Amino acid sequence: MSEWIIQPRTIVVIGASAGGPRALKTLFQGMPRLKASVIVVQHMPKFINDSLADSLASATRMRVVIAQNGDRLEDGTVYIAPSEVHLVVRHNRTIRLAHGQKVNYVCPSVDVTMNSLAMEFGASFVGVVMTGMGRDGADGIVHIKRIGGFTLAQDERSSSIFGMPKEAAATGCVDFVLPPDQIRVKIAELTGVEEPPRPPERTGH
Repeated sequence: MSEWIIQPRTIVVIGASAGGPRALKTLFQGMPRLKASVIVVQHMPKFINDSLADSLASATRMRVVIAQNGDRLEDGTVYIAPSEVHLVVRHNRTIRLAHGQKVNYVCPSVDVTMNSLAMEFGASFVGVVMTGMGRDGADGIVHIKRIGGFTLAQDERSSSIFGMPKEAAATGCVDFVLPPDQIRVKIAELTGVEEPPRPPERTGH
């Protein structure tokens, strides 16, 4: 039996565009280590990649990395999709970075990443679409709902541009519409968090 089937796992994909770095910082602020792998697809120029990773790493207890080709998804880790390539998840386990045409006028595309998740390889899914212009992520949200996942969108009041979240919600496939801090709470509820290590027991002298 395939290891991807016998090992249950949860994958969270968060997509954002204009206004995303600030919204993501709020979302990840105080985020505990999740029993899940988190992929962030933020539309941004390449020179912003490192600063976004540093910003999120300073906000959360999770490990934050810029995704590399061949990375295996691990719980408690945030993988940031690098600019100018699409991030595809193979067998719900391994990251593949691929050059290709823009999708929804962007690369990386939230839709490409979300649509690469597959029900048959035994995982649970959470899809999140945050502030941004256009409709990238809407088709991906439909796909995640179709394969049994939970879906969230950022609310209009907290969005810098209520384009992507609005288009996602218009599909009828969004379960929760929330501001970033409440998205953080809901993601933790849906995925579960790792228990903090217990302090060593005191021994008598």
